[in-house]
Amino acid sequence: MPAIRQNKTKRQKGMYTLKLLIVRHGDPDYSIDSLTEKGWKEAQYLSERLVKVETRAYYVSPLGRAKDTASFTLKKLGRTAVECPWLREFAVFIHRPDILDRRAIAWDWRPADWLQEPRFLQADHWQEPQAFQESDIKKEYDWVTAGLDELLQQHGYRREGLLYRAVEPNNDTIVFFCHFGVQCVLLSHLLHISPMVLWHGVCAAPSSVTTLVTEERQKGLASFRMSSFGDISHLLCHEEPPAFAGRFCECYDNEGERRDD
Repeated sequence: MPAIRQNKTKRQKGMYTLKLLIVRHGDPDYSIDSLTEKGWKEAQYLSERLVKVETRAYYVSPLGRAKDTASFTLKKLGRTAVECPWLREFAVFIHRPDILDRRAIAWDWRPADWLQEPRFLQADHWQEPQAFQESDIKKEYDWVTAGLDELLQQHGYRREGLLYRAVEPNNDTIVFFCHFGVQCVLLSHLLHISPMVLWHGVCAAPSSVTTLVTEERQKGLASFRMSSFGDISHLLCHEEPPAFAGRFCECYDNEGERRDD
């Protein structure tokens, strides 16, 4: 990837903030790897928001539902997005205790199962339980986070341990169009949280926007802070309710909501 030209404009004297916008794709039609009618509407409303944001670069998953979500914004601006293979959905399949006849996605476990294993809650030990040791989940996690760190270095921030060296601090905004599962991996890496906690403890609605900014409280050393998660204000201003995709039933007897059985 070529070096990214840096924007040296300061918001305030001596202050820089790199901003990341992580966008989940619109309401999906998984059968064709695209969007539902509602998802296309969400992508349109999202574009009305994103075209107002001065953005240095756009990055997109290779999957159709993410590309389709980005399409309205990019077309309106006459821009293109860089396709990043590591932004595809985090689809690692494992042997789970709740599904015995086949391998299943590594997340979406029943709380009664995964919460029995305390290592899943720990940022440094979540990959140690047997179900994950028998899979390539840590290898896949490391591939995704290495891709993220390489990209951030192109934008002036080099990973050093748990922090980032602000080699070329700047006020750039970069936008990712991707998926909920991989979004949690990105947040896990940037915020030092077990991905299992994020996969099961948060839910970003389709087309929602999560924002992270750098804080350089010591000169040359930056960390990321999440200033908003799963924002859907672009839907609410159109009185468009969020899609239910990715969620489970709020009450077991609710009709039309996903359950485990």
